[in-house]
Amino acid sequence: MTDLQALVGALRASRGFAHKGDIGAVLQQLDSTSGGERTGVPNGDDCAALPDGAGGWQLLAIEGLVQDFVQASPWFAGYSAVMVNLSDVAAMGGRPTAVVDALWSRDDGQTAQLLAGMRAACERYGVPLVGGHTNLRSDAGQLAVAVLGHARSLISSFAARPGDRLLMAVDLRGHWHDPYPFWDASTEAPAARLREDLALLPALAEDGLCDAGKDISMAGVLGTALMLLECSAAGARIALDRLPCPAGMPPWQAGGATAAEARLRWLSAFPSFGYLLSVRPGHAGAVAQRFTKRGIACADIGAVTAEPRVVLTSNGTDGAAPCEATLWDFAAQPFMTGRRAA
Repeated sequence: MTDLQALVGALRASRGFAHKGDIGAVLQQLDSTSGGERTGVPNGDDCAALPDGAGGWQLLAIEGLVQDFVQASPWFAGYSAVMVNLSDVAAMGGRPTAVVDALWSRDDGQTAQLLAGMRAACERYGVPLVGGHTNLRSDAGQLAVAVLGHARSLISSFAARPGDRLLMAVDLRGHWHDPYPFWDASTEAPAARLREDLALLPALAEDGLCDAGKDISMAGVLGTALMLLECSAAGARIALDRLPCPAGMPPWQAGGATAAEARLRWLSAFPSFGYLLSVRPGHAGAVAQRFTKRGIACADIGAVTAEPRVVLTSNGTDGAAPCEATLWDFAAQPFMTGRRAA
């Protein structure tokens, strides 16, 4: 087995991939109630998108935090619950309007930390927390947060086209939030920079430079690619050697268990600012420049294909030929939608 094949096997067995795969069973049960026929936007995107009657879209995002995260790191869980929703709104070309939460707890200390984390994120990103639901007599801590936003032009998971360039934009000015696979470039960044960086996404949509993409979620950049491409009924060839990586990351060609673990951790990471965009070739340079001007790493990591299969490539080591491996074949197995590609 090659290192690349071993990496594919580890990704397919990861918790992030498993959680996204669970979405398919839910989507199948909701198909008859989907708003897609009324809104033109199917279920499966980062937010619900509802026409506002004036040519724009109301966006609604929601995230529930896994219980072990809430228990172990309540302040960061509260902060992250707001942050990930804001990222979802931006990923669809929107700007956030307001935040609500649903909080369950029975521990005063935990409650205070969850609320402090949410408050800190709302203050830093400049979005009001306007209400929600509270239960302080629960058996265990739990948190869900929803964000309302608005988009003038949409970025959608359903708009990638064969021939598009795949761009990965990620803020590498951060650090690991151990022991979790979270790359934190938010909690210590200047508040003004956080707000201006998020505004890059709606500006790209409004300027007609990008209409397809997703934010990089707990499934990592490659799991996010699978969700984007499956929704768009497409595939891709992705060059691992081109992915932006934190300083000190071993090169993709390096051998050994330590290098393999570092690569898997980065590919499984949820960055506080990370997006995968599917961009028409003529716009790719301009889009990348918008990010790099603000100190955000952005690289062309591959191309969208008509074949419903995602293939990873990597340069060889010590003069060996480049290698490739299939990460996913949508015709053989759905990833998120529960439906095979035709």
